[in-house]
Amino acid sequence: MSTLAEVLSRETREGDLFDTLPDGRLRCLACGHRCPLPEGAVGVCKVRFNEGGRLHVPWGYVGGVQCDPIEKKPFFHAHPGALAYSFGMLGCDLHCGYCQNWVTSQALRDPAAVAPPLEATPEALVADALRQGARVLVSTYNEPLITSEWAVAVFKEARSAGLTTGYVSNGNGTPEVLEYLRPWVDLYKVDLKSFDDRHYRQLGGRLDPILDTIRRLREMDFWVEIVTLLIPGFNSSRDELTRLTAFLAGVSPDIPWHVTAFHADYKMMDTENTSKEMLLEAADIGRGNGLRHVYAGNLPGRVGNLENTRCASCGDTLIARYGYFIRDYHITADGRCPGCATPVPGRWSRQFDGQITAHPFVPGTRHRQFRVLSA
Repeated sequence: MSTLAEVLSRETREGDLFDTLPDGRLRCLACGHRCPLPEGAVGVCKVRFNEGGRLHVPWGYVGGVQCDPIEKKPFFHAHPGALAYSFGMLGCDLHCGYCQNWVTSQALRDPAAVAPPLEATPEALVADALRQGARVLVSTYNEPLITSEWAVAVFKEARSAGLTTGYVSNGNGTPEVLEYLRPWVDLYKVDLKSFDDRHYRQLGGRLDPILDTIRRLREMDFWVEIVTLLIPGFNSSRDELTRLTAFLAGVSPDIPWHVTAFHADYKMMDTENTSKEMLLEAADIGRGNGLRHVYAGNLPGRVGNLENTRCASCGDTLIARYGYFIRDYHITADGRCPGCATPVPGRWSRQFDGQITAHPFVPGTRHRQFRVLSA
């Protein structure tokens, strides 16, 4: 019986995101680790490797698919109410002890993570998304940067079918991978996990590449939203939140910032859950630093108006939400506040067409469409 690593090593093709060093090693450019790979070496992500002087990258499978309300990603300023068809592969370049998607992201590090890969093609994924009524196709569940060649192949098919595309990512990018993605990715959510390099090193990364990625994403005209999972005792100090939100406001005060509640998960079962008071305080810090669109998540109905989108000029409520459910919608066809005509930053539909679901669900055709890959 082959191991998961052996199975995945066969589900590859030659990659695009690398250069060759003077000594013959291949430098992978998919993420901020920029791994230099001699013959036979595997990157930090565990899924990109040098074999025979060629960079092999993941191809032809998914670790799972699911239909989500786009608000779950979360994107609050991009086609509200749309259904997002979410897919991911396996592996990650970080190893966060609180990861909620650890079954896929840590599949090659943790023997308890069991996510059998499913054979897939770009055409089949897009066809399945269209059957479910999705408007958006999102690469998520593992770190999409390390599987960017596959994502671009899927997104090319998605674009030809009229779908919007998105990444849900830790943001540990490189200038090269962002240029590679630029023609094919519309929406980009970054998990800004901390504003302390020591904390990032505990998770297996560094802060600087994430900050550089956020700046570049804005400059390159991706639609960007930022999420910070507020973890008591890890990234919750007033000083850290002040520096984090000041940085975001310096990039653009129009970047939506979602500060969300931590719930004990994976290897962090002894950390207390985030209280609504902590979320409200963090939101106040963000707004005090000039961020115009601050949201509090994971505690539906308990955070006042911080689930709603409001006009930054007149304060009117433009989109009212309860969790992922849209209760009311008032943005004009050209993306403005109907009361004062102030433009609302985002990627808006011409009209609100209702919401297929406010809850995630596994597409009903999943098992018929995608065959489990075995040894």
